[in-house]
Amino acid sequence: MRPVLIAIVGPKKSGKTAAIETLTKELTRKRNRVAVIKHIPEINFTIDTKGKDTWRFAKAGATKIISISSSEIATIEKTPTNNLSLAKLLERSKGSDIVFIEGFRNLVSKNRRVQKIVIIKSAQEAEESVKAFEPIIAFAGEGQIKDLQKDRVYLDVSKDSGKLADMIERLSDETL
Repeated sequence: MRPVLIAIVGPKKSGKTAAIETLTKELTRKRNRVAVIKHIPEINFTIDTKGKDTWRFAKAGATKIISISSSEIATIEKTPTNNLSLAKLLERSKGSDIVFIEGFRNLVSKNRRVQKIVIIKSAQEAEESVKAFEPIIAFAGEGQIKDLQKDRVYLDVSKDSGKLADMIERLSDETL
């Protein structure tokens, strides 16, 4: 069974991360296995910590470092990511029912396999998003949006997370 792919898209500081957090809580409460793939655009960002053992192994030349603690496994791969495909990203989320994707605009914008929830703060942002993304299953955000076209589905993430989760689960049922 393929997981349902949901890209959470919208402008910077629109609430994408908070929306994923809220939806993940709702969906995992309902026993869904959720994966999140997050693009971090900062140049030279590293999850590794300078001076720690994993950092030292990478500096010594290891291209893959797997660290295991009592409650988690982390894999650090030292590899160029500028040509990473969506398929390669999804290989890392095997076993998930639902995969949220934040970022990777160029990989997901017109990809019809990836459903989109667009986080907006205004009706203008909604109209701009219609040109950039498809398919859009809903617009969401915090609070109400004035002047949003009546045919657009809009849900307040904090108040309607259950409805959004239900929409996502229905998509999951369609992929069976």
